[in-house]
Amino acid sequence: MMEVVRATPDHVEGICRVCADGWRATYADMCSPEYIERIIGEFYNEERVLKEVTETGRDWGGYFVAVEDGKVVGAGGGGMIGERSGEVFVLYVAPDRRNEGIGTRLLDAITRQQKAFGAAEQWVSVFKGNQKGIPFYEARGFVF
Repeated sequence: MMEVVRATPDHVEGICRVCADGWRATYADMCSPEYIERIIGEFYNEERVLKEVTETGRDWGGYFVAVEDGKVVGAGGGGMIGERSGEVFVLYVAPDRRNEGIGTRLLDAITRQQKAFGAAEQWVSVFKGNQKGIPFYEARGFVF
């Protein structure tokens, strides 16, 4: 059974793996391999992700993870960018687990958190041409 929970330090390695694999799968046709690996190295290294799991607040609510049989199969998080505005900063699902509702469950958890922080609207930025992310968000009511 899959569950979505707030990430703990035990999830850091899985978050790094899912986000790195997600980045590679999403941007392979849009970016050079060197650029992809540089971004992964900067944002999805264990030291940074551990800090992002343990140091949370209104501006960064921390990671939520989808876990099945002890394995992280999706990860996402966001924060408040204004008094009443939230933003999804990161949301990835293991490439072999797409289209199972995992991303929707992660987005729902991020949305609940942001509503609790007072959000009346929610934003997301996606890479131009990201044909995995854009249709996902549009199907959930986001407007380009």
